[in-house]
Amino acid sequence: MLETSARLLRLLSLLQAPRDWTGADLAARLGIDVRTVRRDIDKLRALGYPVHATPGVAGYWLGAGVNLPPLLLDDDEAVAVAVGLHTSSAGIISGIEESSLRALIKLRQVLPARLRHRVDTLQSVTETMPPGGPTVDPGVLTAVAAACRVYEQLRFDYAGRDGTSHVRRTEPHRLVHTGRRWYLIAWDLDRDDWRTFRVDRLKPRVPTGPRFTPREAPEAGFVGHTARGISTAAYRYQGRFTLHVPLAVAAEQIPPTIGVLEELDEHTCSLSAGSDSLSELALYVGLFGFRFEVHEPAELVRHVRGLAARLADAVPAGSLKASS
Repeated sequence: MLETSARLLRLLSLLQAPRDWTGADLAARLGIDVRTVRRDIDKLRALGYPVHATPGVAGYWLGAGVNLPPLLLDDDEAVAVAVGLHTSSAGIISGIEESSLRALIKLRQVLPARLRHRVDTLQSVTETMPPGGPTVDPGVLTAVAAACRVYEQLRFDYAGRDGTSHVRRTEPHRLVHTGRRWYLIAWDLDRDDWRTFRVDRLKPRVPTGPRFTPREAPEAGFVGHTARGISTAAYRYQGRFTLHVPLAVAAEQIPPTIGVLEELDEHTCSLSAGSDSLSELALYVGLFGFRFEVHEPAELVRHVRGLAARLADAVPAGSLKASS
């Protein structure tokens, strides 16, 4: 049986998990009886921790309080947080770099030597390449996230690709992070359809709108819908190809932010990708080294045929024999 102080810390750690605990569950985890659990809960409350209980079933959970409780992390969690803070210190969310660095320093000071060695080893051989391009204001990101969380309509000024700004009325559902950009997936009330918005291009208007009932996710799911929106739908030309390689092979070279892959059979897959340039689209797929077929649009089919003819003409008939 744990000593009282150690048991309270263990109890606090359990209550930080995102679930409700019954008194019997906590007693079994801590090796004590339910009455002792109740007394320990009262001690945590006396120390200022907002432990809530559901009447009747004795379900306990830790609520938000005035003071930040100590976070009790296992080894892997502590390393993950340290690595995440190190990465965010050079990330795409503007204004949090210094805060991330301060938090990392504080965390490192209290890490056991064995964990500090793991973190230091990783950081000593890792360089972070700044993502470049626009960054996201953390206030905007949290405001959008809050609207998604409580299902409140969100109005915002949105800058299009041409720089013009328009007011959009939406029902926000999810934020999707691709590693380089943040996107909002929302139901556009004026267009009566799902839309994908870059968060760095929007400025929320206050107050937010009324609550709404969340909708079923798009057919491709929120992540799949985002992939289609940023890799294909946003461009003038939407190309559809068949690649004569297994899906796993194609996925090694084509990330979801570039094109959407779907398996056709064990030897082939389809690729949907977009571009504002027919030449860019044709050359991009051609340079993978896969055998492929172009299906649409018709302009792309004609362009590839013309490009193939020009490339063939660029090699004189006798040049291959001369070079060999």
